Formats: sequence, C-alpha cells, structure tokens
Amino acid sequence: MVRAAVLPAVGAPLEVTDIALPAPGPGRVRVRLAAAGVCHSDLSLSDGTMRVPVPAVLGHEGAGTVVAVGEDVTGVAPGDQVVLNWAPACGRCHACSLGEVWLCANALAGAADVYAHRADDGADLHPGLNVAAFAEETVVAASCLLPLPDGIPLTDGALLGCAVLTGYGAVVHSARVRAGETVAVFGVGGVGLAALQAARIAGAARIVAVDVSPRKEELARAAGATDYLVASDTTAREIRALTGKQGVDAAIECVGRATTIRTAWDSTRRGGRTTVVGIGGKDQQVTFNALEIFHWGRTLAGCVYGNADPARDLPVLAGHVRAGRLDLGALVTERIGLDGIPAAFENMLAGKGGRALVVF
Repeated sequence: MVRAAVLPAVGAPLEVTDIALPAPGPGRVRVRLAAAGVCHSDLSLSDGTMRVPVPAVLGHEGAGTVVAVGEDVTGVAPGDQVVLNWAPACGRCHACSLGEVWLCANALAGAADVYAHRADDGADLHPGLNVAAFAEETVVAASCLLPLPDGIPLTDGALLGCAVLTGYGAVVHSARVRAGETVAVFGVGGVGLAALQAARIAGAARIVAVDVSPRKEELARAAGATDYLVASDTTAREIRALTGKQGVDAAIECVGRATTIRTAWDSTRRGGRTTVVGIGGKDQQVTFNALEIFHWGRTLAGCVYGNADPARDLPVLAGHVRAGRLDLGALVTERIGLDGIPAAFENMLAGKGGRALVVF
C-alpha cells in the first residue's frame, strides 16, 4: 500500500488515501517518487477543463527511483533515477512521422487504463496523464521514463518533466527567440518562470514579465525579467512604451485566458510572434477581425509541451543547469506534502507563488 492523492470525481476535492499498486507487468516499471510538481494542468483536470477518466491519481511532473521492472523492460533497472514523461511518443502516428513528437496522437492512451485500486473499497483508479505522480509510488509504462541527467538533484529533477520543458520549449522551439530580441511573458507561475529563464538564456535584450500579483516581481526579476508589470487594461500600451512603441518580438502567454491571450497579441510588434502555452476552457473565446490579422502580420501559435522532444531536450537543459544558467530551485516557492495539494490549487487560482513541489 502507498499513499496517494485521489480525485474521486470531476470537481470533487482530492482525497489522500491508501492505494494498492500491482507488481509491474510486461513493459512496466514501478517508481518510488522523490518529488512531484503541482501544475496548473492538474487543476484543469480536477475541475473538468481538461477531461480525465475518474477516479484518478493526478500528478504528471515527477522524478524518482526505479524499484522494480516487469518483463521485457530494457534500458532501466532498479536503483536508476528517472524523470517521468507524461506524454511518451508512440513513434508510429502521423505527428511522430513528421518529427512532431509533442503532438503524438497516442501519447495519452495509457491515461484511460486502470493502473491501481483504492485500498478501502477496491475502486479502479486511472493514472492522470499516464504517470499518477501524486503518490509515494507509481507504476508506469517504461516509455514514460527518462534517465535523470547527471548532476541534477533528484528532487529538483521533477521540474524537468513539465514546467521547464514547457517554458523553455515555448521560448526556444515555438517562439524561436533570438539574441537581442524583446520578449514578454504573461503569467509568472512555474512555466512562466521557466520561460523567463529561457528568454535570458536565449540572450533576449529586454524581458517583460506580466502577472496579476505585484508580489511576484522579485521572483520574476530573479529569473531574468528586466521589467515587471502588474496586469491591467493598459498592459499592452505599457509594453509598447517599453519597446519604442513597437511591441515585443515574442509574447509568451502562460495563463490560458481569453483576455490574456488578446493582450499578448496586442503587445506583439508587427510581424512578431505570439505563443499560447496556457490551457484555457472552451468558453474562453478570443476574437480578431480580418483586417488586423492582415495588417499586423503577426503569428499566433499554440504550444503543446513546449514543442519539446524530452529525449533531445533534457540533456540540453541539464547542460544549462550544470553551467549555472538554469536554476531549477528558483522555480519552487513552496515544498509540501500530499495533504498540501488542495491549498496549492487554491494558490494557483489566486495567482500566488511559482511552483509548489510535493516532496516525499
């Protein structure tokens, strides 16, 4: 038996309870979690913004140590330290054939499986986003594991599984920020903080952080922001004033709200790039008129998982960490136990803090 945070139904509070994990079957691996990040996507799953089979154990950003492997598992062995990859590419679908592994059609196929049972009533449990990291231990497909790069602390390594890959990838792969360009990052949570660091690493000349909370300014500036704005109706105008009335070359939206997406678009220069990382609900409608799309010549792009290939990008990120350019610990504003996840959800709703990290 292990302790886990279970979502019994969409919209219901999480319940920390005992669950029974099976021995790993063919192609599967049991992992003891060291840490798991609390991501806004977990909140979106719990409230129904994103659909997930329930009851489920959420948590998709984690790292830990392999404790057992099933038949036909190669590449990992008990004792190995690993990062969980919640979206493993199948290598067979159309997106994978194009090299766009972050859009793999089969990446979340495992999320519908029954992977464990509640200890109290035997109810089937599904692994939220494949990996069910809000638990002391989990059982996952071997394809959901990546080796923890050398020199990365195991606890901090959890952040590589989502926040850092997403924020870094949004800047480097989607927006393709170049040295000397100007960047605005909307939303200073875990992903936003990673995006700010990535913009600094990319050599951006001016990096504007925008958030609803004035209390995040110190976090943002430590991550690389040269300017900080508290979100308001005049944010786009203020950003243009900071950039010679032009607007930024690249705007990274990490919130997922219609008003923020629209403001990010309005803050981007003519011919610039607006990248949407945040996950919004279907009711969040963003409108543009045909003339402005023609006139401004901007690019508006969605960004899934930072358009990242984890196998390719993790070693690169590790190099930045070892060189002191990327500070994983700076993304974490709170270290909690499983019981602290509901409060971390409330903090996200209130726009507080960066990344809460469940430490086992």
